[in-house]
Amino acid sequence: MVDFDYSKLNRMQKLAVFLIVIGPEAAAEVLRQFDDPEIEVLCREMSTFSIIPTAAQKQAVEEFSTLVANGAGSALGGLGYAQKTLGIAKGDYKAQSIIGRVGPVGTSVDVIRDISEMEGRQIFNLVKHEQPQTISFLLSYLDSVKAAEVFGLLSPDLREEVIERLGTIESTSLELVGKIARSLGKHYDTKARPSFHHSGGVRAVADLLNELDKETSKNLLARLEERNATLSAAIRKKLFSFEDLNRLQPADLQRVLREVDSANLAVSMKSASEGLRTKFYASISKRAAESLKEEIEMLGPVRLKDVEAAQDAIIQVVRRLEEEGQISLESDGADSVVA
Repeated sequence: MVDFDYSKLNRMQKLAVFLIVIGPEAAAEVLRQFDDPEIEVLCREMSTFSIIPTAAQKQAVEEFSTLVANGAGSALGGLGYAQKTLGIAKGDYKAQSIIGRVGPVGTSVDVIRDISEMEGRQIFNLVKHEQPQTISFLLSYLDSVKAAEVFGLLSPDLREEVIERLGTIESTSLELVGKIARSLGKHYDTKARPSFHHSGGVRAVADLLNELDKETSKNLLARLEERNATLSAAIRKKLFSFEDLNRLQPADLQRVLREVDSANLAVSMKSASEGLRTKFYASISKRAAESLKEEIEMLGPVRLKDVEAAQDAIIQVVRRLEEEGQISLESDGADSVVA
């Protein structure tokens, strides 16, 4: 779009032009003020402008001058520019997720999205004769429950290789997405297209293992350790049980507890060890500790599934804070957790 009339662009298109003109670092500061749906629209618009004419650059700067951070910069746009800018604003993982929905690979991603909506056994029948790389790639696009269902249908020998490959996925090239989508796309009928995300790597394996029974998870980790000790150790660090809250440093535990509802905390403590209870009480004020003890006593008998649900909710808080970099799951010298 070298020749275009700036005055005929809509507001989002004009802002996209402006973001290209001021350069990725300054543009990233602007993008941080938007929500993901708006960012997706802006990235799509930025990817359509390959070169911005001088006249349009001046018009954009004049119109959005109040947003200028570091002055005019690049006049070259495109998908690469959009991804670089978004990577600065939201991080590489977020950038890949959003760019994957707006770039030329969109149609290939649609194929994988369609497949992700199928029932677990349907997906298994689709991929059971595929290479481990293809299976692990597809599992990375499924939610952990469905991924565990498909994974559980694989043969034991195949599971080990799939787990290892899934754990080493960091990013996926657009070319690979297209290649795998074309291969899988021959074997299914188009269905509705729900929202979905791509999440390979250590976190994906940990989420999958958390959905399997403990014995299966433990055996898989043991066999994986023989094949790839480094990967196995990384996965173990991401597996987190309620009792593993004992591993948190006092300041980190306090940060977690600030995010947890007191009623939910009381229910979660019904099956907690005495050591964990003591650590919790030490992490809050004396008055709060006494109040929590009273609340636990007043609860009476609580169904196990309710206790586990409360504990899972707290674990989700821990994972979110760890992913945001607000707490650390590393303990003093500890290098493994209960699988």
